[in-house]
Amino acid sequence: MPKVLPSAPTPGGGRLTRARRVSATLAEINVIPLVDVMLVLLIIFMVITPVRQLDLDVKVPQPPPPDVKSEPDPTVIVVSVGESAQIAINQDPTDIGSLGAKLQDIYSKRANKNMFVSASPKLPYGDVVKVIDIAKGAGVGDVGLITEEIAGR
Repeated sequence: MPKVLPSAPTPGGGRLTRARRVSATLAEINVIPLVDVMLVLLIIFMVITPVRQLDLDVKVPQPPPPDVKSEPDPTVIVVSVGESAQIAINQDPTDIGSLGAKLQDIYSKRANKNMFVSASPKLPYGDVVKVIDIAKGAGVGDVGLITEEIAGR
């Protein structure tokens, strides 16, 4: 309810007038600007979010039929990394220094740029990543990881 304040005396010492001032004080917060700001922030975040999405394409292999025996493909390149970081390309031993040059020589003449990495489970993850990084630098397209089959599955 608005407050009614008495009027001030007139200058010159005259008598008080009967007019009264009415002042309304608002004790409410104006939420319209707040809602406007929130809607603008919502729109900004909705526009930015799809741009920031990063994804990693993962191809999950399907298990072969149980009664089909397949021979290993001789054109498949498998880089094996042993427990003490010894490296072999299709059972041909090599070292980490010459791995990039050998892979570049192999993949420069091939249309199929796929490679598989088989590493010991006891090997630190960083060593496997280093091999994958060298392979990507040598021109390998897709890198697959060969895992051991888990017993009981």
